[in-house]
Amino acid sequence: MGGAAGFVRTSLAVVTFLVWCQAQSSTRNYGPVFEEQPVHTLFPEGSAEEKVTLACRARASPPATYRWKMNGTEIKTEPDSRYRLVAGDLVISNPVKAKDAGSYQCVASNSKGTVVSREASLRFGFLQEFSAEERDPVKITEGWGVMFACSPPPHYPGLSYRWLLNEFPNFIPADGRRFVSQTTGNLYIAKTEASDLGNYSCFATSHIDFITKSVFSKFSRLSLAAEDARQYAPSIKARFPADTYALAGQMVTLECFAFGNPVPRIKWRKLDGSQSSKWIGSEPLLQIQDVGFEDEGTYECEAENIKGRDTYQGRIIIQDATKITLAPSSADINVGENLTLQCHASHDPTMDLTFTWSLDDFPIDFDKSEGHYQRASVKEAIGDLSIFNAQLKHSGRYTCTAQTVVDSASESATLTVRGPPGPPGGVVVRDISDTTVQLSWSRGFDNHSPIARYIIEARTLLSSKWKQMRTNPVNIEGNAETAQVLNLIPWMDYEFRVLASNILGVGEPSLPSSKIRTKEAAPTVAPSGLSGGGGAPNELIINWTPTLRDYQNGDGFGYILSFRKKGTQGWLTARVPHAESLHYVYRNESISPYTPFEVKIKAYNRKGEGPESLTAIVYSAEEEPKVAPFRVMAKAVLSSEMDVSWEPVEQGDMTGVLLGYEIRYWKDGDKEEAADRVRTAGLVTSAHVTGLNPNTKYHVSVRAYNRAGTGPPSPSTNVTTTKPPPKRPPGNISWTFSGSTVSIKWDPVVAKADESAVTGYKMLYRQDSHSAPTLYLASKSRIDIPVPEDFTHAFVQIRVTGPGGDGIPAEVHILRNSGTSMMVEDSVMRPVPHAVIITTNSLVMVALISYLEL
Repeated sequence: MGGAAGFVRTSLAVVTFLVWCQAQSSTRNYGPVFEEQPVHTLFPEGSAEEKVTLACRARASPPATYRWKMNGTEIKTEPDSRYRLVAGDLVISNPVKAKDAGSYQCVASNSKGTVVSREASLRFGFLQEFSAEERDPVKITEGWGVMFACSPPPHYPGLSYRWLLNEFPNFIPADGRRFVSQTTGNLYIAKTEASDLGNYSCFATSHIDFITKSVFSKFSRLSLAAEDARQYAPSIKARFPADTYALAGQMVTLECFAFGNPVPRIKWRKLDGSQSSKWIGSEPLLQIQDVGFEDEGTYECEAENIKGRDTYQGRIIIQDATKITLAPSSADINVGENLTLQCHASHDPTMDLTFTWSLDDFPIDFDKSEGHYQRASVKEAIGDLSIFNAQLKHSGRYTCTAQTVVDSASESATLTVRGPPGPPGGVVVRDISDTTVQLSWSRGFDNHSPIARYIIEARTLLSSKWKQMRTNPVNIEGNAETAQVLNLIPWMDYEFRVLASNILGVGEPSLPSSKIRTKEAAPTVAPSGLSGGGGAPNELIINWTPTLRDYQNGDGFGYILSFRKKGTQGWLTARVPHAESLHYVYRNESISPYTPFEVKIKAYNRKGEGPESLTAIVYSAEEEPKVAPFRVMAKAVLSSEMDVSWEPVEQGDMTGVLLGYEIRYWKDGDKEEAADRVRTAGLVTSAHVTGLNPNTKYHVSVRAYNRAGTGPPSPSTNVTTTKPPPKRPPGNISWTFSGSTVSIKWDPVVAKADESAVTGYKMLYRQDSHSAPTLYLASKSRIDIPVPEDFTHAFVQIRVTGPGGDGIPAEVHILRNSGTSMMVEDSVMRPVPHAVIITTNSLVMVALISYLEL
């Protein structure tokens, strides 16, 4: 008994262990595996169905979460969005072609992995209405054949056609006498009868998945004239193309219909082979299922009645299907990078192959791509696309289409171009105080690279320049959508904008926020530029720099001045309204000239007063100097200049700041009121006066001056300018070469009675126009100058000098090969060949002589 119980317990333990192991095995985690993927969907425009569903379901443990992409960009499925997820399915409410047509992929993920579905296109089918224009009536003799053109309206995809007679739903049956082409929609009647009289309308139907839409044309009236009972031979009116290209494996349909009386019978034959078992025959149609190369050849349609026969021939040409052999691959690149999308294809060698590319179903125009798109190969079977300097706008689904005249093949790939984020949206300002505001915004596109941080910029109406602002938090993370802006100026008009950045850079800024004004506050900055002085007697003038709008902080702005005589206790105050005020005048008979005052200033507005400035010393109005300079001396220098010197006034004798001295000079016999004046600046005690008349006696006096005016004159002194130098230049200049010396001599100049004496001569010698000049002094009318052995020529200027200054120069060009010669030049006659050279060089030499104080 005990043994049996032990066996039972052991068995139960084994069973329990096995069940536990199976449970553990059944709950093993694994990545998503698709059970259902989205399929190509055609949605009819104008459908009463208000949504479209793209299916997606994956088996996964733990269960998968789902995301969807459209043209490579992730779809946001928010509560109020037109996109929503039902399990893994994507449901699009009120689909619109302009927004929703494209390529979709489902992404299923869990902790074990991620899978991406195949691409499924969502396209929109449509069928427009027939033209509203009335159709012309048709009149035909009874017994003859007639054709009604359908002219269907724009549509996608294809249509099926029927015809109404008189009213709906009286459709014309397909019989041997009447035929509706499913290629053109046209109605053919081989032989009209009295029952054909009536109104005809083309009825076109579009079959799009779960919906059928039909439209019909305006009616066209058929009238019959008296019957023509004569019989006539067939005439083929509905013909298949002369060359029908088909791909192996397709079904081919050929149409053939004829007029005639009696109604012709239609027969089909293959001229270069036997009839295939794949033929599906009905008289006006020949259909060949699953065509192969054995079906290629010439086909004949024969229409026959008792009056004769008519035939028509055309070829069926079977082609190899075009196939993409190397499809483009999806890729991720950064803005500015280059990429080549590959696309190779095989095709029927008897046909030309062309490649086209589209981006999100829009054909790429290489001529208008601004160099971003180029074809990478000229080989027929290679259609690679090169993309240069990729931009964000180049993201999307690229489709390569290899096309012949009979078919095409396409493959797509998604290109993701990563770049700096797009502009944030919806910048809103709230919680406005005097120095802070709270800013909020909505996320913009991250352009496929996560947003790392945000930057807030602001500008005032005083400046168009945007400036980065301090914020709380200091660094605004990429998942934030609000921040506080700090350190704003009170009572200031602001606009704000937000910029997002990622590892690829800073993106475009948001649109500016609406303009706001911060609240008012008392001033926080003291006015600057406190100074003063000047004015009328008994006045204290105080100046300052008007406070800029940036620092006024509120309306009702003005200034409060505090001032007192230096060394006293009590302060006087004055309120000066208006922000643009820049000075204040305090008048009091008790104010002595040039008295120091301590002055302070602060600003106020209707919110209160600001801080005071540092104390500045400002002096009351000055008084003109009361003392005069002394020991004034004047000395003639040359014939038109003099030097004046004096002993200065003592600063202690001044009731103001000495600005300098004023020299007054006038001719003997003139009144002092007519004197010319020269002013010096600062504490200099001498001056050089120019522009005097030669040989003229002048009276000279000196006065001190300050801001209040000019003081009393010094005792005047006299000076007589010297006579002017002789006006004649040295003449009869000659030169003689002797080895390494040239001897130059000239006629002496004798001063006239009204000219200053000649004390010597100055000669400026220059080897050529590029060498530096050399100054020679001579007491007599000749001079010897050393010259180098290779000397060829030199330029020379000679002039007199004396107490009255330097005279007019004579100029000469000395040439070695002229031997002992003489050349005379004066201010009246100069050698014509040297006119330009002499003038140019004389100007240079005169300037140099003046500089060297010749």
